[in-house]
Amino acid sequence: MVPMRDGVRLATDIYFPIGAGDKLPVILMRTPYDKRAGFTVTDALMFAGQGYVAVAQDVRGKYESEGEYIVSAADSKDGYDAVSWAATQPWSSGKVGRYGCSYLGENQIEEAKERNPYLAAMVPKAAGGASLPTGLLNWGGAFELASGFPWFRERASKVRYHAPAGTPRRTLVQMSRYINPEPVVPDIDYRAAFKTLPLIDMMKIVGGPPTDFEDWVSHGPGDPWWEPFGYVTATHRFDVPALHVDSWYEVVVAQTLFHFNLFRTNVESTRGRDHQYVIISPTTHCASEGTTERTVVGSRDLGDARLDYFGIYLRWFDYWLKGLSNGVLGMPKVQIYVMGRNQWRGESEWPLARTRYTKYYLHSDGRANTRLGTGTLSTAPPAVEPPDRYTYDPATPVPSVGGQIYFNPDILIGAHNQSDVEMRHDVLVYTTPVLAAGVEITGPLRAVLYVSSSARDTDFTAKLVDVYPDGTAYNVQEGMIRARYREGLDRRVWMRPGEVYPVTIDLQVTSNYFGPGHRIRLEVSSSNFPRWDRNLNTGGNNYDERSWVMAHNTIHHSARYPSHIVLPIVP
Repeated sequence: MVPMRDGVRLATDIYFPIGAGDKLPVILMRTPYDKRAGFTVTDALMFAGQGYVAVAQDVRGKYESEGEYIVSAADSKDGYDAVSWAATQPWSSGKVGRYGCSYLGENQIEEAKERNPYLAAMVPKAAGGASLPTGLLNWGGAFELASGFPWFRERASKVRYHAPAGTPRRTLVQMSRYINPEPVVPDIDYRAAFKTLPLIDMMKIVGGPPTDFEDWVSHGPGDPWWEPFGYVTATHRFDVPALHVDSWYEVVVAQTLFHFNLFRTNVESTRGRDHQYVIISPTTHCASEGTTERTVVGSRDLGDARLDYFGIYLRWFDYWLKGLSNGVLGMPKVQIYVMGRNQWRGESEWPLARTRYTKYYLHSDGRANTRLGTGTLSTAPPAVEPPDRYTYDPATPVPSVGGQIYFNPDILIGAHNQSDVEMRHDVLVYTTPVLAAGVEITGPLRAVLYVSSSARDTDFTAKLVDVYPDGTAYNVQEGMIRARYREGLDRRVWMRPGEVYPVTIDLQVTSNYFGPGHRIRLEVSSSNFPRWDRNLNTGGNNYDERSWVMAHNTIHHSARYPSHIVLPIVP
């Protein structure tokens, strides 16, 4: 039971390698998912088997640790204290490395801004959710419902059974074999639960445990309420070598690449600046190490995406914590898997310096609705063209079919055929002619749309799609903007009926090769549900409303209003 600076004790398991010497470097993993969980124990045994003391710790308020659990609130300072404790034990060499995926990666990023001198290196994986103002669950101003609600319900309970204060360690160890401190969460139909209104009552209506869910859905991305948390912003500074790992079908992969650059620029020394590395696989959340010689992501075959991940992790820590010269620093600073080419490639920076940012404009004769419509996509600017119109009804939102979803037991994640979605009349579809030569898109993506609406507020969504020669349309990347945040996530502005406004949709990042015979496609709509919560179009708070109005939305594309997507083309 390791004491933090305020006296709260955090339950900590320590794995010692047999016969490896007196003072050893330490690999620390801090988790809200039970330090006794299979994946944490497996990692601990792996590191202990390679001559490290592996330390697994329940974060504050979870499982066997003391204190109150508030998502990410205590992780920066508790992480600092845990590193200091691990570095100053009689069995420690004084060098500590940090490791883990998802929340276990995010708390590394949050802790890194505290700049503990004992922290020698880290491997944060799928850790994009550690940043503000977007964070994990507020991309574009909407709540990431499909990822967020199941996570809060199944992983973020504030209540658990635990021993009385002062219980002897021997009793705690004995109890741990028989008692699961977390509540048992029964199965529910998430598809039905997602339809609950008002949104803020969703957890209560399904009988979920006490969590921070209500606070998260009721505070917008620019709300000062977020400031006391441990999240990272562009103003923080760092000084630790880091190997960032993520995947293209991960919820906030763009933020991982933001961290990679931030750790290089807002830095205290050349040690931190010159030793940032990043690996991006083609998989979904925390699934990079599961790649095979035939890696299928969702239903898309992306070839042999294997990489010696655990070998790289061990060499990384061996260099920084044991001082072994093993050549690990000779690997490329950026390693990306180019989907479609289905191959790994090394680069020296992100975004790639040779990128040609190219505008692909939307065109139609006013009938781009469905994939059978007249919508096209080309590098030629529009001239005089009628706009495209559709009606967004929150009662029948466009369904999410795959996508960058962190976790959901009831819906598809990853890459899946969008053909059925593209037959809806509230989905506008713009497609290039068949490509005679392949086009690689690697880098950040954004769509700039000129829009109008009958509603005070509504959403606009965009999805980049790779259309195969047989017509299968695989989603590559997607994004959205809640119109009230079109001038920035720190302010809210309303729309006037019929007035035209520019909106920019951040579609994060990708690396995808559209081969000869393929087509590049952009879908535009006003919902992608339940990935994002529905906009009820009233201009109200949205999270506490039961009623909605339909929005009659228009996408303009003309010389005056040249709607387009900016594609990062790599020669």
